[in-house]
Amino acid sequence: MCLADFIHLIAPVRLVTGIACVCSGDFLAHLLIRISPMVQSLNSPGIFFGIGIGFFLLAGGLGWQVKRIRQRRMVRRLRHQGLREDLQQANVRSEQLNTELAYEVEQRRLSEARVRHLTRFDELTGLANRLLFKERLEEASQRVRQGSCNLTLLHINLDRFKLLNDNFGHELADHVLQKMAERITKALPEADTIARLSGDEFAVLFDAYNSLTSLARVATRLLDKLGRPLVVDGHELVISVSMGISMLPDSARDIASLVHQANKAMQQAKHLGGGRFQFYSDSLHGSSLERLQLENQLRKAISERQLNVFYQPKLCLATGRLHAAEALVRWDHPQLGNVPPGNFIVLAEETGLISAIGEFVLREACRQACEWQRAGLAPIRVSVNLSGHQLRQGKLVSLVRQVLEETGLAPHCLELELTESQLLDNVEYVIATFQQLHELGVKLAIDDFGTGYSSLSYLKRFAVDYVKIDKTFIHGVGRCSEDEAITLAIIAMAHSLGLKVVAEGVENEAQLAFLKTRQCDEVQGYLISRPINAVQFSDLLRNGVVVL
Repeated sequence: MCLADFIHLIAPVRLVTGIACVCSGDFLAHLLIRISPMVQSLNSPGIFFGIGIGFFLLAGGLGWQVKRIRQRRMVRRLRHQGLREDLQQANVRSEQLNTELAYEVEQRRLSEARVRHLTRFDELTGLANRLLFKERLEEASQRVRQGSCNLTLLHINLDRFKLLNDNFGHELADHVLQKMAERITKALPEADTIARLSGDEFAVLFDAYNSLTSLARVATRLLDKLGRPLVVDGHELVISVSMGISMLPDSARDIASLVHQANKAMQQAKHLGGGRFQFYSDSLHGSSLERLQLENQLRKAISERQLNVFYQPKLCLATGRLHAAEALVRWDHPQLGNVPPGNFIVLAEETGLISAIGEFVLREACRQACEWQRAGLAPIRVSVNLSGHQLRQGKLVSLVRQVLEETGLAPHCLELELTESQLLDNVEYVIATFQQLHELGVKLAIDDFGTGYSSLSYLKRFAVDYVKIDKTFIHGVGRCSEDEAITLAIIAMAHSLGLKVVAEGVENEAQLAFLKTRQCDEVQGYLISRPINAVQFSDLLRNGVVVL
């Protein structure tokens, strides 16, 4: 073999240096077999040695090349592995970022949806709010102008809700509003829109109505459902509502007047005592103006001392003598003359003027009782009616203490009366207040007994001295066996609790005889005397009237 053949033989090695298997030990052995004849033909030790050296160098070079190839492959594998790991991490991070971005987008969407909801719906009750209600009214007015429908608006207001809020707290009051909203919704599934306008005010819009009769039935059904006992946070409550009804186009000309008239009708229902509905009529407009004028005149009457105190005697049936009197306010109007109490007492309650009137009567009655004593007349007990507003102010005990100190009247000569319904507005507070008044030595009485709720269960808890039987039961004496039975039961129950009984509204001898034989303690009414002024009452005391 010539040198050219040898070069030709090893040339493939140089061409395949990138392939690891070419540089293996098997290839070298194969190469030696191929060139051994050439080596034998040379037959020269020097040449053989040179060839050995060449082979050694060739083997070293090939090994180095193989090592470099393997290192490069290792580096590439490591680089590829690192890139794969980096790519995987990047993918994971990308997925995390996408998830976070999707969450943020969803939260933003929910937040925007909530904001849109809150701008149109009441958060507490879930009903439409005032804004959405106005929108619905505008939409309905368009249909009315097109002649496609009539509208009916119910304006609903909870009676004495402020009292509930003040006595039980905002949390319980909110629960009451939620319950009432649920009841309105369930009672009026046919309503177009039910909204909470503010605090304790709700509005119901009907897109059509058939007749006044059908509306009256709807209103009656709603009053019945809303007036049922309500249990909230362990408290059983009875919440009545006042409801005003107006119609378009029957009573109102436009949406603004529809809303105004419904509110006026609701105010009239509340003025009549609440727990009822009132259709708007043109007469309400005139009465509202009269009421406003009367309110202004009443304020003036208080400041200008147009009010007077009259006294209705109470007869002790055991002695036949007058030994007590109920103080009653009267209004001597400069133009109108004597204004009946029924015409201004309710107005005074609604406007808060009753507090000033009540304080005036309390001071005047205590002062007059002391003056009668200073005139040498026998001491008598004067009874003063309290209002729920006076009780809720929280200053009653301190006011009574101050008046007694200023006038010098003995505490046992003063009696304070509170109606049964007022007692039950806030039982625990009234009990605490009555206990403080009782500790002062003041006498306490429950007025109109028998007309309220749960009277038998609560009576024993109040620190009272007298129970006054409502005149509706006394009027039935001699004519109605049921009224007589109720009267007897009240007398027996009160005496069993150590209380004295006063019967009011006694107007004939038969009633007087019945009460006397049944051991009633005191009576008052037109048979004994109508309410009279202080001078006339003084004459009765001087004459020492005795009724046999």
